Amino acid sequence: MDEFVDSVVEESSSLGGSSLNSHFSPLLSDKERAKLRHTRVSQNQCKQFVIRRSLLDELFEVDHIRTIYHMFIALLILFILSTLVVDFIDEGRLVLDFDLLVYAFGQFPLVVVTWICMFMSALVVPYVLLHSWAVAYPTSRHRSLLTLLAGGLLLLYQGLGLGFLPTYIVLRNGLPPASRFILILEQVRLMMKVHSFIRENIQRVWSSGRDGSDSSAVPQVTPYLYFLFVLGCLFYAYYVFVRLCIPQFRSLQLFDLRVMVLCVFNSILPGVLVLFLGFFAFLHCWLNAFAEMLRFGDRMFYKDWWNSTSFANYYRTWNVVVHDWLYYYVYRDFLWMSQKRFRAAAMFIVFTVSAVVHEYVLAICFGFFYPVLFCLFMCFGMMFNFILHDRRKGPVWNVIMWTALFLGQGVLICLYSQEWYAQIYCPLQEVSTADDSSLMCEYRTLPNNTSRHTNLI
Repeated sequence: MDEFVDSVVEESSSLGGSSLNSHFSPLLSDKERAKLRHTRVSQNQCKQFVIRRSLLDELFEVDHIRTIYHMFIALLILFILSTLVVDFIDEGRLVLDFDLLVYAFGQFPLVVVTWICMFMSALVVPYVLLHSWAVAYPTSRHRSLLTLLAGGLLLLYQGLGLGFLPTYIVLRNGLPPASRFILILEQVRLMMKVHSFIRENIQRVWSSGRDGSDSSAVPQVTPYLYFLFVLGCLFYAYYVFVRLCIPQFRSLQLFDLRVMVLCVFNSILPGVLVLFLGFFAFLHCWLNAFAEMLRFGDRMFYKDWWNSTSFANYYRTWNVVVHDWLYYYVYRDFLWMSQKRFRAAAMFIVFTVSAVVHEYVLAICFGFFYPVLFCLFMCFGMMFNFILHDRRKGPVWNVIMWTALFLGQGVLICLYSQEWYAQIYCPLQEVSTADDSSLMCEYRTLPNNTSRHTNLI
């Protein structure tokens, strides 16, 4: 073990040399990297982007870490072979069953058309409003009225154009879950992008346009278009849900403590697989692919969250893109408005915004309101954020963090899956947010002639 650790340390320390020089230029010196790592961004300083690789790309340069990656690839190959062999033995032929994928991504042409409309409106409307306001603001005699008018139009567009219309299309046309996730996640992303674009450029207009109109204070269309695109394992997911989740929840019974406890612990494995798959597929592969196509140099989309000994550090390092947006445009702006007097309230608002948006996405995409994730965010998330804080060091706290994370994934998979199938077996006669089908659904078994992909909306 000592030789293994020493070799990993030696190879990791060598990454700052030739292996990185061949990929990025210019590079930061060791002193600059250390200063960047330990320097906390001041209240009036914006985020600094530097050319750097994703952490997993650097770790994969180490032979031992790359071998672990190869082990996961081997497991994926075995999953594929096991599925093919079992289907061939049972059916006597090669079965290629993509019903779940076809159902999940149904009505895809409507999704594409809706996304194009969303993107074009996000490209044109905010830019035109900001440019018109920036040109008229320096020479206007009614600056406050002009600002209120432009802000009101922007809020109207955010609420109706990006807020209401995509949600209405999703619900009105009864889109399946994956198609819903595409539109709703893009809706949230574009709203964050528009807010960031307006928020950053308002200060530039105020500072550069005091003595006269200066249109250069507003970026041109091309940088804004790039900003909308740049980003601050499908079969494996199919295997997780078809082989590990669906068989467990096709048979339901009345709510019972023993059944619920067993369900949570049986759901930990698929929950952990979903966690790792979501991290690697989206935060690493997807974001790095777009960063490579757009030649975006700063690939720090996540940090070493797996080494966290506190949930406070985990929240900061799991998704750096979303964390930076919440930190700069929610936390810091609230401190600026409150003159840095209510830091606890600012943290509470950050948790609330994050929890509400996450629960909104799940409620629209699943077709029912079941605030499990919201409760975990606001109750256990905030509690662990203060109990497991940054002063907690040592391996035992990392074990506690992983245990709580695994248990939370099991709770989410168990409760949301039970509610999904309860909506199929025991639909409520009257829609009510206070009644949950999974808590009142009596034992039933899915009939053979009932599709497991029944649409709920």
